[in-house]
Amino acid sequence: MLEVRCSGTPYEIGVTHGKLAKEKVDGSLDFYKQLLWESASMSWEQVLQEATKYVEPLRKIEPRYVEEIQGIADGAGVSFLDILALNVRSEINFGLFSDRSKDSSEYPSDGCTSFSVLTDSKSFLCQNWDWRAEQTPNLMVYHISHTGTDIPDISMVTEAGIIGKIGFNSNGVGVCLNAIRCRGVDRSKLPVHIALRAAMEAKSREEAVNYIKSVGVAGGGHILVSDATGPVSLECTSSWVKELAIDEKGRICHSNHLILDHADIDEPGWLKDSPARLARMRALTADLQDPTVDRIFEVFKDTEGYPSSINRKQEGECRSQTLFNIIMDLTSKKAQVTFGRPTEYSERVQLAF
Repeated sequence: MLEVRCSGTPYEIGVTHGKLAKEKVDGSLDFYKQLLWESASMSWEQVLQEATKYVEPLRKIEPRYVEEIQGIADGAGVSFLDILALNVRSEINFGLFSDRSKDSSEYPSDGCTSFSVLTDSKSFLCQNWDWRAEQTPNLMVYHISHTGTDIPDISMVTEAGIIGKIGFNSNGVGVCLNAIRCRGVDRSKLPVHIALRAAMEAKSREEAVNYIKSVGVAGGGHILVSDATGPVSLECTSSWVKELAIDEKGRICHSNHLILDHADIDEPGWLKDSPARLARMRALTADLQDPTVDRIFEVFKDTEGYPSSINRKQEGECRSQTLFNIIMDLTSKKAQVTFGRPTEYSERVQLAF
């Protein structure tokens, strides 16, 4: 797996990303040109027009992200709007989806399952990240050091060209993501992938949560934030950010639908297996004694409901697959990443601070 190590100014970080991952950036662009046509009936020219609407709000909220995106574009030899479009792909795919098909199985599906638990001695944050298998070649590990600042160093797994995704920082603050498909976007707020990046720049879970709540998220998504003190679950829509409480076992489990009251949100039926995966994850972790990385990894191998299981396979009507699993031990500031389905992974990478 390509590991890109970047340091310097935001622009310099971006240039290194773009240069070293150029082939994967090109692959991400090709993938999303096709996918956003399928999901939103938008040509790439229309996608770029939509991306322009985020430029000024993002500049006002956090201009360094704009600088990094420009750096990636220059390093990879593509346009600024191409890279910005990748970073708002969730808002387009899950917030501006087309109604041309009423069959939810035809929508591109991002069927992730996440889990976090706080024990007497450990804080774990984990997930299977599921997406179209065709995007597998464009994954990368992104290491970032903001030279001359007090921003913590970051290690994450991301899609090339996207500046925030799933990972943790040198303070032991980590994030996971579950896609939520609900209609509507608010371009004055942070796109969900950039909100993930902002959380990974925080010095504590509390700081990350407060920042996301104060700025808001442009579209739907579930952001699971944790550090050594335990997790906080944030269900996000373009209208609000709400906090889902940790349960009596110190756990939070989530999949791809809103759990909290959302009578004011248009959330059409999407992944029929999402409630089943959530119930299954809760059942599998209910009696998880003294969790370790190995014990948690066994949970994520589960295939009940195959192929639309926690451990997914892109087969039949299931249009996504588990592309990687990550288990973060935020107490020890370490993580294990396996690329591919947990039962047939191709590579294992260890991350640590």
